[in-house]
Amino acid sequence: MPQEMIQPEGRSAPGVEDPITDTAGYHDSESRIAIWGHPLHAMSVAFPVALTFCAFGADLFYWWSGATRWAWAAYWASGTAFLFGLAAGAIGTLELLSVPGIRIRAMAWTHFIIAMLLLSLLGLNWGWRMTGWQEAVLPWGILMSGFSVLVVVATGWHGGKLVFDYGLGTSKGSSRPSG
Repeated sequence: MPQEMIQPEGRSAPGVEDPITDTAGYHDSESRIAIWGHPLHAMSVAFPVALTFCAFGADLFYWWSGATRWAWAAYWASGTAFLFGLAAGAIGTLELLSVPGIRIRAMAWTHFIIAMLLLSLLGLNWGWRMTGWQEAVLPWGILMSGFSVLVVVATGWHGGKLVFDYGLGTSKGSSRPSG
C-alpha cells in the first residue's frame, strides 16, 4: 500500500471513504461490563489462560515422572480452565454484542472465533479426561493440552492487540497508546 494511503485509526485517506470508520458508533468502544471502571473480560481471562498452561505443565510432569498426582492435577486444571473460560467467554460475548464500536470490527470477531475454538478444545480436553484421568494423559491429553496452549497464545495475543493497539474494551478516560 502506498505510504500516502496509510492513515491513523478512524481516518480515511484523502479521497477514499471507509464505510466502517464512518459508521455511527465506530468510536464507541468503551467497556460496558465493568466493576468500578475495570473491564471484567480483561480481568477474567487470566484464569483460563493460566490454567491452560498448568494443565499442559502437569501433563508434561506426568509424562516425565509417571506420578499419578500430575495426571490428577491436569484433570482439575483442564476442567477449571474450561469453567473459567466459559465465564470469561460469556462476558466477552456480551461485550462484543453490546458495544457498537467493538461489534463492527472484523478483528473483534476473529478474536471471538479463536476464543470459541479454545473453549471447544478446553471442553474436549476435560471431557476426555473424565473417561479416566490417568489413562487419558498419553497421548491425547498431552496433545490437546499442548494445542490448547498454542491457541491460548494466539487468542491472547489477538485480544491484547485489540486492547493495546485499538483501545477496545477499555474504561472511560483511558487513553489509547500512541503508535
